[in-house]
Amino acid sequence: MTTRFTRAFPVALLLCLGITVPATGSASAAPAAAATTCYGGAVTVRYGDAVEFGPYWTTSRCTDINMRVVGGTADYVNACVKFAKYGTCNRWTKVGRSWTTIATDVLNDTKFTVPAGVPLEGDDAVMQIAF
Repeated sequence: MTTRFTRAFPVALLLCLGITVPATGSASAAPAAAATTCYGGAVTVRYGDAVEFGPYWTTSRCTDINMRVVGGTADYVNACVKFAKYGTCNRWTKVGRSWTTIATDVLNDTKFTVPAGVPLEGDDAVMQIAF
């Protein structure tokens, strides 16, 4: 009887104090790590549904606003970031199939939209925006 008590007491004490021991193994840690990365929070948009995407608010996941083309007939798009505070584009950037920074050193909670255009009339594009 004493042996059961001495084994169970430390576990019960930790639970009462609200202390938990994390599970071991990399499988449980991988999804949580991916969700907190900059690209893990990317939104997917489709050119044709709109030509200006948002509004969005920057987060602490990224210090930059990044974009890439992930599908459609267009190999690239031209995009800029239009900050609500100013109402004009920062600069137009050619964005292809890999992540491209379209605005740098952006403060958290900054409201913005992303106007975009495809190179040829009739092209379409599926894009991801990470912020």
